[in-house]
Amino acid sequence: MSEVPSMQKTKMIIKKNDKFIKIAESLKPKLIKDKVYPKQIVDVIRDKDAIHGWKVVKVSEIDTIKKEAYGKSDSFILDFGDHEVGYLTIKVRPVGSPPDAPLRLKLSFGEMPVEVKEPFSEYKGWISSSWLQEEVINVDILPAELKLPRRYSFRYLKVEVVDTSQKYKVSFDEIYCTTVTSADVSKVKKLPETLDKELQIIDKISIKTLQDCMQDVFEDGPKRDRRLWIGDLRLQAAANYKTFKNYDLVKRCLYLFAGVTNENGQVSACIFTEPEPIPDDTFLYDYSLFFVDILYNYYKASKDIKVIKDLWPTAVRQIEIALERLDENNIVKDDETWWAFIDWNEKLNKQAPAQAVLIYCMKRALALAEELNLKEKDFLKKKIDEISEAAVKHLYDKEQGFFVSGKEKSVSWAAQVWMVLAEVLPKEKKCRVNGKII
Repeated sequence: MSEVPSMQKTKMIIKKNDKFIKIAESLKPKLIKDKVYPKQIVDVIRDKDAIHGWKVVKVSEIDTIKKEAYGKSDSFILDFGDHEVGYLTIKVRPVGSPPDAPLRLKLSFGEMPVEVKEPFSEYKGWISSSWLQEEVINVDILPAELKLPRRYSFRYLKVEVVDTSQKYKVSFDEIYCTTVTSADVSKVKKLPETLDKELQIIDKISIKTLQDCMQDVFEDGPKRDRRLWIGDLRLQAAANYKTFKNYDLVKRCLYLFAGVTNENGQVSACIFTEPEPIPDDTFLYDYSLFFVDILYNYYKASKDIKVIKDLWPTAVRQIEIALERLDENNIVKDDETWWAFIDWNEKLNKQAPAQAVLIYCMKRALALAEELNLKEKDFLKKKIDEISEAAVKHLYDKEQGFFVSGKEKSVSWAAQVWMVLAEVLPKEKKCRVNGKII
């Protein structure tokens, strides 16, 4: 165990567990690669009824890029037919006189048609524009095979010849993407053909999305924010158990979170994995507790007792830290000194749903403790009863039939849903969600 100063501006002290980091690195997957070629050349045209106002139409077959000669200001858009995550290779050759000036290419990658039609220079959003996938490449020697070092996430590729010279043009013999993932598609069971067709399409897209997010870790997204977020991991791991069954990837992520905590032992909301594992200086009340739930679900899926023995102390520590936030009534204190995510809505009061997340995750810990006869089981059971009773006493409004949250006693979907998931009310009592008794 070692402590290293963080490079982040908060001067957070990182508590590094070298043993856990080593285990995580030993579980780093060998990525599965495939070579994917574009399916057709397309154009993107205005259509007020299409998403973002742009529609894709076919222009020609893919072989056109080998036959055509492209000069200054020429361009084309390639459709790869599906969402791809990987590395681009371009084989380009000169046509005409020997090249007397460099070839300058501009490449724009888009997951949606709008990204290859509207110029990125017009982007005004709050998320950094450096996430926009655009490259300008100068090629001094032709013919050339260009292997772009960055990983991209896209379906559409716009290729613009910014300039050549008056003496020559270029043709493209080959353009393809070497896709990468740690998800083994052969592990996924096919759905019955009798199943509703729309559900089959939803299932196919969902599995492809998970596949593209499964890289060295479960990524928040393969295009933007390519980090290991614990909230995303919780959901991705659950879907993975029913599809790709890559238990080692979940285990790797758990060891990474436990391997780099703050000096208090709290797991961060997310981790940067390169150049080495570094926890972000974002700590969320609910996300730290989710470590417990992920560990519980991992054990239920894998029965891997060794991981539980290794990581149980980290899981218990998250509960201890969360309990420190309770007031004299056993209710999560709601003030400016804490941060729970729960949902993106900034106006949502987080007190009641955070209370429910605490109970939910403590029940997961209790289930593990009872099954494995861990010493904390009696403490957990007693504390769960106390906190649950407090939630009903102080947060449940009998007249409305809803749990309320914060000083304003706000009512939200989040509070009701999490209280139901945590099974806070006795079975003979229910709360209403959208007018229905649940």
